[in-house]
Amino acid sequence: MTHRRHFLQSSTALIALPMLESLGVRRFAGAAVPTIAPKRLIFLGFGWGITEKTWYPDIKNLGKDYELPVGLKPLERHKSDFSVVQGLWNKYSNEGHWGSTMWLTGANRYAQPGQSFHNNISADQVAASKLGLKTRFSSLQFNGSQTGDLSGHGPGLSMAWDVSGKPVGGLNGPMAAYHKLFAKDTTPIDLQKAMLTQKRSVLDAVLDNARSMQRGLAKNDNAKLEEYFQGIRDIETRLAKEEQWIGVPQPKSPIPEPKPGVDGREEIKLIYDIMIAAMQTDSTRVMTFRQPVNTLLTALGIKVHPHDMSHYHTTLGEKLDASQRRDLAQSELLAGFLDKLKATKETNGTSLFDNVALAYGSNIRTGHELSNCPTIIAGRGANLKLGHNIVAPKDTPLCNAWLAMLHGVGVESERHGDSTGVLKEIIA
Repeated sequence: MTHRRHFLQSSTALIALPMLESLGVRRFAGAAVPTIAPKRLIFLGFGWGITEKTWYPDIKNLGKDYELPVGLKPLERHKSDFSVVQGLWNKYSNEGHWGSTMWLTGANRYAQPGQSFHNNISADQVAASKLGLKTRFSSLQFNGSQTGDLSGHGPGLSMAWDVSGKPVGGLNGPMAAYHKLFAKDTTPIDLQKAMLTQKRSVLDAVLDNARSMQRGLAKNDNAKLEEYFQGIRDIETRLAKEEQWIGVPQPKSPIPEPKPGVDGREEIKLIYDIMIAAMQTDSTRVMTFRQPVNTLLTALGIKVHPHDMSHYHTTLGEKLDASQRRDLAQSELLAGFLDKLKATKETNGTSLFDNVALAYGSNIRTGHELSNCPTIIAGRGANLKLGHNIVAPKDTPLCNAWLAMLHGVGVESERHGDSTGVLKEIIA
């Protein structure tokens, strides 16, 4: 059956719009409503870990009938729709202050001889290479407004790393995120094309110079130059994406523009709302959110330094109280996000929750402990086993979980990071 679709057309692209009720889809008596919604992948990361004794379920009580611990109690209403996965870790991790630098990559920072830092491509960017082909943005990376060491994430511009292991830029705060998605580009189309042509011209000149320089270089220098060429290829890909969307107006926002100066708890809620809006408008299908911790503590009236909070074992008292209150606030915010994923409908009658795979966690357990990374998986978009307390076999790489999620959303990578195979325990 031929579907009646609406199209946006410019001189460079013809792009099919999603089936939108406001464009009269229901008025076509014979029109078929799409039966399959797009798959989406989301990673929500935080720094400084969690409170061990009150966040993890009892490992002796596996399966569906486990008791939800105090730190996860705000998620009670979603208990059948998420699983806690214990026993996962990145075996090469050795930096107790990096909550997300290697979280999605599983990289060995010393993999390159003579270098003190090396990273791999992150799981979200692996997904973006396939899921991002039909959307305006291949992926979006969200950060808190205040970046830096106080949020316990470690080096990086976001949680995303490209195919060369280089950091991918992020959007700092709700205002930047909202404007990226919904601000109207008033630049005339002819000028946009001219600017794009100029960028390509500069890129071609740089590439020619690099190639002429390649002859006669030593092996190590050639390896470095190959990384450079990969960076050029990445820029070319981004320029091709820009060209595809020239003249295609950005969608109308389903939410109001956020007010400036919001941080902490309200900032996280706003970013969650913007992520929902990004999915509603199909602006992207791959997202990461490097969540703030320092401003969340401030919003909760907690005066303990976030680093000191993560070392609550030494003195307990107000540090332990701060850690537990942080856990509750983060769980409440996650529960609200899951509420909205379930309540937001796709054009085919399913919900966003039905079509998303979501991971929530950190590379740090607590203090400087890097084993048993706190991990929650949710969403029905990747055939994940939900509603369970799951303990993975000993020494299972965290990347096995990412590989299973990638496969679940249709990205058939052979391996990822230090993976040894998909984590079968989380597959339904």
